[in-house]
Amino acid sequence: MNSTHPSIQIGPKTAGADSPLYLIAEAGVNHENDMATARRMVKEAAAAGADAIKFQSYKAGSLASRYSQAYWDRAKEPADSQYALFQRFDHLDVADYRELARCCQDHGIQFLTTCFDERFVDALGDLLPVFKVASADITHFPLLKKVASTGKPVILSVGAATLEEIRAAVDWLRRCGCQQLAVLHCVLNYPCAPEASNLRAIASLAKAFPDVVVGYSDHVPPAFGLLQLNAAWMLGARILEKHYTLDKSLIGNDHYHAMDPDDIRAFRRQQAFLEALMGDGQLGAISTQEAARKFARRSLVAACDIAAGTPITAEMLAVKRPGTGIPPQDFERVLGKAPAKPIAEDTVLQWDMFGLPS
Repeated sequence: MNSTHPSIQIGPKTAGADSPLYLIAEAGVNHENDMATARRMVKEAAAAGADAIKFQSYKAGSLASRYSQAYWDRAKEPADSQYALFQRFDHLDVADYRELARCCQDHGIQFLTTCFDERFVDALGDLLPVFKVASADITHFPLLKKVASTGKPVILSVGAATLEEIRAAVDWLRRCGCQQLAVLHCVLNYPCAPEASNLRAIASLAKAFPDVVVGYSDHVPPAFGLLQLNAAWMLGARILEKHYTLDKSLIGNDHYHAMDPDDIRAFRRQQAFLEALMGDGQLGAISTQEAARKFARRSLVAACDIAAGTPITAEMLAVKRPGTGIPPQDFERVLGKAPAKPIAEDTVLQWDMFGLPS
């Protein structure tokens, strides 16, 4: 992988510094076990402009102990334990995800799912151009080995991880066969307060891991038109993942900090505007400024009537717009020169008035 411009292939599209922003609508289990809702989420995410829609594939019994305590805002999600929450939303299985993959293909959006155990890696791997690993599994080395050994790209969220843990996971993925890798800055707070989002960590990740694509997985409730996603992009994130729902007013799960299709549309419009604003970074005049170069700059102008044959002194000159005559940086070159013909006051001076080349 090119360490200067790392990239990662996600189906037909590429994510990286030289590619357009890649937006993942994280549906998770916001379908709440209803396939009709899940299919509608696919259709609307595609129409709104997301590059991919990602689900979560798990079974509560293989993911969490019955005694696993909740760690989220209980006012937003009242589940008594992780097991209770996961059991509530784990009704879809392999056949359902395969149907959703076909639905994604029909609507022109990339199907992704986070496989939380090896069974789903085996059962769904042929559908996935890239494996996504959740932040909480950054130390799950058997799962990391499983996905890396497929040879497919990996996207790893790194919420709540130290630099040493991130480095260990990245090194392990590399040793196990992962060639294309992205790491996503993430804060495992549900929801994440804006002041806790620490978006500058995106640049820190890019510095620490110059040979991987850097992105951002967001849990901040939508505000100011998903400003946090735009800020993350401007700080270097090239893959953005945001929880996604059809109805942000729904109680519990990931609805309360998710974006909806209208948010995606607004964000894409903002992105297009920002892309236009950012330009190519090249210094120097551009075509749209040629008129300004010509007419807003200044020239040497006669400060008084000047008779033919009179040597020019400083007092005879003024510096005024437009910039269509002798430029003021050539002030001293004009001193002492005499015009062949009289020059009226306020005339823009030209080189041929003095028999000189421009």
